[in-house]
Amino acid sequence: MRLFPAFFLMDDAHIVIFGDGTNAERKVRLVAKTPARISLVSESLPRWTSDFTDKVTLVSPGEAGRALETARFTIIALEDDDEAHAAYRLAREHGVPVNTVDRKEMCDFTVPSLLDRGEIVAAVATGGAAPVLAKDIRAKLETLMPERIGALAALAERWRPAVKEAIGNETERRHFWESALRGPVAEAVYANDDARAETLMGETLEQFARSATATGRGPVHIVGAGPGDPELLTLKAFRLIQQADIVFHDKLVSPEIMDMIRRDAERVPVGKSKGEHLVPQDGIHELMIAASQEGKRVVRLKGGDPFIFGRGGEEVEALREAGIEATVVPGISSAMGCASGANIPLTHRDHAQTLTFVTGHARRGGVPDLDWQGLAKPHQTVVVFMGVGTSATISEKLQEAGLSGETPVAVIENGTRANEKRAFGELAQLPKIIETRGIKGPALLIIGEVAGLPAEAQDSIIAEALA
Repeated sequence: MRLFPAFFLMDDAHIVIFGDGTNAERKVRLVAKTPARISLVSESLPRWTSDFTDKVTLVSPGEAGRALETARFTIIALEDDDEAHAAYRLAREHGVPVNTVDRKEMCDFTVPSLLDRGEIVAAVATGGAAPVLAKDIRAKLETLMPERIGALAALAERWRPAVKEAIGNETERRHFWESALRGPVAEAVYANDDARAETLMGETLEQFARSATATGRGPVHIVGAGPGDPELLTLKAFRLIQQADIVFHDKLVSPEIMDMIRRDAERVPVGKSKGEHLVPQDGIHELMIAASQEGKRVVRLKGGDPFIFGRGGEEVEALREAGIEATVVPGISSAMGCASGANIPLTHRDHAQTLTFVTGHARRGGVPDLDWQGLAKPHQTVVVFMGVGTSATISEKLQEAGLSGETPVAVIENGTRANEKRAFGELAQLPKIIETRGIKGPALLIIGEVAGLPAEAQDSIIAEALA
């Protein structure tokens, strides 16, 4: 993130603008929408300043330094290069943040494309790279933000002291605001019925304050984060992780999805990897139960789907025994995500009428306890989760059970992510493929005729045969 977004408070602010042309007029008109005072550095007041007689004060170029001493920031809108550079040096000498129109190299900050809704202001910036795109995005935001959303924000500001007095717990206060500003109160404001909105606000606060005094348990949601690509996250999963007070997350959840968690939510890593259990499974159960009993909104965020080798079933049982009902939100399994990304159809009328998911990870180490004879049947696809470490055993056992060593296989590491790695070959060469390509995991093994269908797989198999 090259641009760090921030907003200047404009109450009692003093802003210095250099110039008297079209660019200066645009900036003055923009700043004049705020409570700030404006000093216009120019030889004389342009005619267009007659619209802002109570806002704009003329400052001669010789007095610009004195004006900058009290400036919150300055905008340089001068056409002449020498004059612009001189104004820039003067502003830097006074330590004032500078924006120079159409000169990126002389900017401490940029002026974004703004959507003004009174107390609500949305800004879109591209760092000067593509202002037209910023305007397009702003136009789309205008269709999403109600015209009176600023009035809703003003109502919230008026009620903030009363809400703080009535609801002492910070988490409960946030829950109140989420409820009040998304329900009937908001609808009344949008309908231009401010009197009704005030009445509803009082009623909502009274009801919420009463319920907040009773001990209650927060909801628990076991959420599948999918294989890693944030665009594969379900809408429900996105909504719940945005509302969560605390998120217990696995190592397999991608950084992009972790970035979607609300910034003030507590994040607790409880992930496991081979030979390393940061928090034992029983400990995860205890943490979720304790957080719920504190009234927090809990999300257990898991890679892939919670009910496909994700131990989601064990977590639901533990919560139920504690008297807590959990909501399970499915995620796109890595089997589906990886196969789709590699154009591998897991089922196919000509090649695979059966699809089997298995784990390559034995409960207590050693050889996975699987029905090798059943897995070796023809015309099926076998997808192995967590099978990198036991790939040699898997290859050997399947061939002993009768599956041909020439059966196509695909190995997909970090599927759907930017660092995804794919390898194709034959079952007999599976351990060698993994070793040669440096695949460590997390990875998925796809075994069956369908793994040889993509052109990429065909090229790989031909290359192996010619080697």
